Amino acid sequence: MNTEGSLLSGIVTPEDLRKLDQTELVRLSNELRQFIIDSVSTNPGHFGASLGVVELTVALHYVFNTPYDKIIWDVGHQAYGHKILTGRREIFSTNRKYKGISGFPKMAESEYDAFGTGHSSTSISAALGMAVAARRKGENRQVVAIIGDGAMTAGEAFEGLNNAGTAKSDLIVILNDNNIAIDPNVGALKEYLLDITTSSSYNRFRNRVWNFLGRAGKMGPRARTLAAQLEAGFKSTILDRSNLFEGMGFRYFGPIDGHDVMHLVKVLGDLKKIPGPKLLHCLTVKGKGYKHAEENQTAWHAPGIFDKDTGEIITVSSEGAPPLYQDVFGRSIVELAAKNEKIAGITPAMPTGCSLCYMMKEFPQRTFDVGIAEQHAVTFSAGLATQGMIPFCNIYSSFIQRAYDQVIHDVALQKLHVVFCIDRGGLVGSDGATHHGFFDLAFLRTIPNMIVSAPMNGVELRNLMYTAQLEKNAGPFSIRYPRGSSVLADWQKPFEEIPVGKARVITEGKDLAILSIGHPGNDVAAAVSKLSKEGISIMHCDMRFAAPLDREMLHLVFRNFRKVITIEDGVLKGGFGSAVIEFMCDNVYVADVKRLGIPDYFVEQGSQEELIRECGYDREGIEKAVREMLKK
Repeated sequence: MNTEGSLLSGIVTPEDLRKLDQTELVRLSNELRQFIIDSVSTNPGHFGASLGVVELTVALHYVFNTPYDKIIWDVGHQAYGHKILTGRREIFSTNRKYKGISGFPKMAESEYDAFGTGHSSTSISAALGMAVAARRKGENRQVVAIIGDGAMTAGEAFEGLNNAGTAKSDLIVILNDNNIAIDPNVGALKEYLLDITTSSSYNRFRNRVWNFLGRAGKMGPRARTLAAQLEAGFKSTILDRSNLFEGMGFRYFGPIDGHDVMHLVKVLGDLKKIPGPKLLHCLTVKGKGYKHAEENQTAWHAPGIFDKDTGEIITVSSEGAPPLYQDVFGRSIVELAAKNEKIAGITPAMPTGCSLCYMMKEFPQRTFDVGIAEQHAVTFSAGLATQGMIPFCNIYSSFIQRAYDQVIHDVALQKLHVVFCIDRGGLVGSDGATHHGFFDLAFLRTIPNMIVSAPMNGVELRNLMYTAQLEKNAGPFSIRYPRGSSVLADWQKPFEEIPVGKARVITEGKDLAILSIGHPGNDVAAAVSKLSKEGISIMHCDMRFAAPLDREMLHLVFRNFRKVITIEDGVLKGGFGSAVIEFMCDNVYVADVKRLGIPDYFVEQGSQEELIRECGYDREGIEKAVREMLKK
């Protein structure tokens, strides 16, 4: 990508940026935006969010002395411009690629990445910790948290605001308000922010208040105190209700245009001089500067490869191909809901990503997007279940970690009929370590009353969903499935019940047994087919359930085989393979057991194929494990 002669080409670190004249910042912002468009059009990643904060990114690094001053991005998919301005422009072509740079801020990657932020709503808490530490160490350090209005809907954000408002530490929170996360925002906070941004009286008056405060700031502590009191009174009167953020102990400023880089520089410079916790409300447009992204913000959140000139998103024809697992879920729940009026669908801000949007269209009164609030999603589902409804709570594997206590305390302990549909189980690919679904098999199988299942293909997913909603299986029921193809093109078959805790034998054999759970069973089947041509006889069992285990099948396996391999797309430590070894030990069997799955480290970004190969449970890895075991 040619940047010769541009301002951007001369910026290696923010120190170079701060040497520019303020009048050059508009041009730099335009160049940075074009660089992002050029890069992401050929190397897919998060698009609209980073375009929306270009001017804010430039202003932040111009005003603040980074990396000494700390900037925390929440959520981290806003941070492409930040990465480009902080020494990673030349390697940005490796973004989200295997052995390349992460698509999210990552402390180990750069001193400018003050905090790792792949999940949402953590920035205020982290920033407060940094601000308190700076005060205790006597450091004159600025700490800034940039949080999206979607991320602000999560409980942790309010916990951070609540604590920060009384801690009185020097802290700036920037609310990046573009009225959308991935899908449009929902809830009372959205309406509250809309009230602020559309209040004509308030917007006419805010500049007068700002100018008055600027003058009062030079007049000593008493004048500043009076000014702050007047400011709070003005805001609550004009808005006809108390300001939420002021009520939590923050000085509220805004709303201001988040695309006016010159004004942002002035405002941020002023905020540096005001002590205590401050919140700056910035209005931005997701996808700003690229017409197609502005007009269809959900599709352009992460569009894949596209023609930057025409806006055509390049897709590979999927006609006749198996649907994605998420679409099997989305279509199947509509069918089930049509048959069972007790079924409800719940998602924490991912209706499109998890395909619950299909049910939202067909049954809007029984489908709930609760915002980025996984804990609430689970307990809300529990409340529905107490009244006889059957909630299907769809949460990505990486995000259900945030609601583990609620899964235990509010659902499993009370044995409530909540069906957890856990999307993106296993290795998700280029989103990397923050988004892989490593842990759910391991941490869910330890919970009493919890049924833990994983389908090998779309038909099994469909049938597990049918099984989970049956009254005979009333209780917590989890179904986890990966990102990607559901294997079978002919998937929309009549529903069939799967006996809970029962495995199925895919192939019979005598030399060795392979026990798989979930989607990796397809690679096992391919490996077994190839090995059988070499005269190796393998019994392959699709176990389907990590809890309860099919004890009858395991007795059969350990009575007849001394060589056993387990395969899962979850963490090995405490996972499905560990459950099999526990059974073996508890029942005094002796066998050579090899576990394949995700090793004991955080796997980074790359394609799913590259990462599965790295972890050793792709088809070639399975074949290698079989040959090595039979040689012993």
